[in-house]
Parts: sequence; C-alpha cells; structure tokens
Amino acid sequence: MIKKLYDWTMSLADHPRALWALAFVSFIESSIFPIPPDIMMIPMILAAPHRAWLIALVAMFSSVLGGIAGYAIGAFAFDQLGQPILESLGKGDAMAEFNTRFNDFGFWAVLGAGITPFPYKVITIMSGWTGMPVATFIATSILARGLRFFIVAGLLWKFGEPIRTFIEKRLGLMFTLFLVVLFGGFMAVRYM
Repeated sequence: MIKKLYDWTMSLADHPRALWALAFVSFIESSIFPIPPDIMMIPMILAAPHRAWLIALVAMFSSVLGGIAGYAIGAFAFDQLGQPILESLGKGDAMAEFNTRFNDFGFWAVLGAGITPFPYKVITIMSGWTGMPVATFIATSILARGLRFFIVAGLLWKFGEPIRTFIEKRLGLMFTLFLVVLFGGFMAVRYM
C-alpha cells in the first residue's frame, strides 16, 4: 500500500496542477498521510529551479495548516481519530508516558519532527492532545517546516540533480545530527 501511495504521490509532481497537488499532500502529510512532501518537491524543483522558493513556500504553508488540523485532531478528536492514527503508526503504547513529558520539551519535539524524518503528524496530534500552547505550536511549526523545505529547495536550486541523492538518502540524518548538537548545546549552557 505504501508503494502505491508513493507512486501516486510521485505522479502528482508531473501534473499540470502540481503546485496544488503539493499543497494537498503537504497538508494531509501533517496529520494523516505517510508520504512526505519532499517526494514531490524534488522533481518539481529540478524541473523548474526558478520556482524553488515558491514550491518551498507552498509546502511550508500547507504543512503548517495541516499541522493545525493534526493539532485539532489531538485536541478535539483524539479518542475517535488521533489514537487510531497513532496506533496505526506503532506509537500507541508510548502515548501515556509521552504525554507526561511532552510539554516540557514541546518546542524541541515540534522542531525535531518538523525537520527530521520523524513523522511530523505524530507530534501535531500529540501537541493537541497534551494541550501545548497553540502559539508555540504554530511558531515552532513555521520555523521547523520552513527550515526543512527551504533548505531542500536551496540545495536543489544551487546544485541541481547532483545533490538529489544526498537529499533523498542523507539529509534527514544531517537534520537529526544538527538538532542533537543544537539541543545538546542548549542543555550544556543551561546546566553549566
């Protein structure tokens, strides 16, 4: 099923209304869809590098709006929608423990899920479920999704096709390492 969704998502990148399709995929990926919008962004930017920044902006804006929808699922419909979605992603068992610690590190959780390969939809739903302040959630989502999509767009705009393999295979790891170093630095300053 995931392969079919992946192929369908890739086919949308060639559609005449690819920008609208990207907006749709970015929106639903933030709350329920398993395929990240990067899959569409890469071929779209390679085909039209002059539109790289517009493509990143559409992905960011739509993703944040989808994140707000995920937040609403967690806040208002967790038992009916949020819990089954998280359980289908294999995150059901850790929900109770996660809830107790989440808001202490809410900024970092949203930032981490927004820029790393961790499923952003898990954090959007959990943010609503745990009652994270909406302003914190939205501001952090804009920062995280903006970083992720504009860095991808910038790399593709600057280096083109040669950077594609790096983005597809290693950029998630680089974002994760960056976040670990950043978080470690803040923690070191805080406790020193």
